[in-house]
Parts: sequence; C-alpha cells; structure tokens
Amino acid sequence: MKIGLALSGGGARGFAHLGIAQYLYEQNIRPYMISGTSAGAIAGAFLAAGYEPKRTMEIISDINFLKFFRPAMSWSGLVNLEKISDILKEYFPENSFEDFKIPLVIATTNFNKGENVNFDSGELIKPLLASASIPVIFKPIIIGNESYVDGGITNNLPVNVLKSHVDFTIGVNVNPVGHSNQNGNMKEVLERTMLMIINYQTKEQAKLCDIFIEPQALSPYKVFSLSKAQEIYKIGYECAEKIFSNLAEDHPLIEIKKIAKP
Repeated sequence: MKIGLALSGGGARGFAHLGIAQYLYEQNIRPYMISGTSAGAIAGAFLAAGYEPKRTMEIISDINFLKFFRPAMSWSGLVNLEKISDILKEYFPENSFEDFKIPLVIATTNFNKGENVNFDSGELIKPLLASASIPVIFKPIIIGNESYVDGGITNNLPVNVLKSHVDFTIGVNVNPVGHSNQNGNMKEVLERTMLMIINYQTKEQAKLCDIFIEPQALSPYKVFSLSKAQEIYKIGYECAEKIFSNLAEDHPLIEIKKIAKP
C-alpha cells in the first residue's frame, strides 16, 4: 500500500513530526511520498533523503539555526535565511529533488502572485528555505524572477498533492489552536490570530486524510521554542503511539505492522 505523509508548518513544533515519524518507522509504516510546508518541509526533506527520524532530530538540534541568521536590513524582512544554504548543502549535497529516495513535494507561496506554488523537481534548497520564510520575520526567497514565502499562508497541510499518487494518507498538523488567555500581549495576540487563520484552511485539508494527527499538547509551545525540541519530539511520538494503538484490528495499517519483519 502506497502511504502519503503530509507534514504541516509550525516552527519549533515541527520537531513533533520527527517523533511521529519515529513511531511510524518502528511499526514498519514508511511513506511512499511526502509533502510538507515550512518545518514540515524541512523534516520531510531529511526523511525523503533517507535520514532516519532520530538522526534527523539530532542533526536539526545540533545545527541551531538561530546561530546562522544574519540581519537583512530591509523592510522586506528582518532575517535573511540564505545563510543557511551552506549548512543544508552538507546534508543535501546534490541540492536536487531527483536525488531523494522518497518523492517530496514542498509547498510555498508566490508572494508576487499571492498563490500556492508546489515544488517537486529541480533545485531543492531555495524552495525549502522559501517554504519556511515567514513574512516580515524572514526575507522572501527569490526563485527565478519571483519572490516566495512561507507555504503555510496558502496551504499549511498539503494533503491534496498526495491524493492522486497514494492509496492512504496520513496528515500531521502541529499547530493546534488550543485555548488562550484573552489577556495576552500584542505579540501573542498576533501569533494566535495567524494560527487561527492558518488552521481555518488546514481543516479542509484534514478532511482529505485517512488518518489525521494533531497533538493537542503542543498548543503551549511557540514557533521559536527551539530549546524545547526534545519535549516536542516526545509529544509527537506519544501522540502517534496513542492514535495507532486505538486502531481497529482490521485496519490496513495494522496489517502492515503484522507482516513487519522482526
């Protein structure tokens, strides 16, 4: 059975993707195709390249992306992500979608046209950075003659791109809205407002999933809670474990587990 895995954006909450993937891999459930946005695109790229979830967790934790950010003195963004290109080339030396072991689709937003654009071939790193380029915080990534930003603006959970290629889809949203104290400061209000906007369109994509995973325990964590990586990873793993332990005995994914080699 061809399994599609769609991974949402969510900043540091994206470490949960790796915890969920780790549990799936332990159950012999591996994706035939992956799609991702922002943090989900980064996690998806490592998995598509053949890195195991635990190893990916170690790599991303050790990189410490913040250390490589440099000010981009421009009104188009505060931080320039291009510096990270050199770091990513160490792990994706061919810088090409065609080098992947698993097909990957990266969702971005064309800022000039205001529309969703998916990348699945050619140069890898620029679309990968574009998918994670949060407007205002990060400077847009130029691909060709167009500016590209965070794919979460137009499609934060790209399940739709998988449907015609796979038999079964698993969607993971690491942006639960949760409950909020109305007395938050301006920054918290803005972040929550963006979260609600993004989740509104995510609900439509969730309907396309055969299994939808949304760890509610992630709601207290922020986009840049990078120091909480291990906690977030564990939440993802435990959430997947709970969901799959409750599947019926005749569920197709349970059948995959039964035929797994020791």
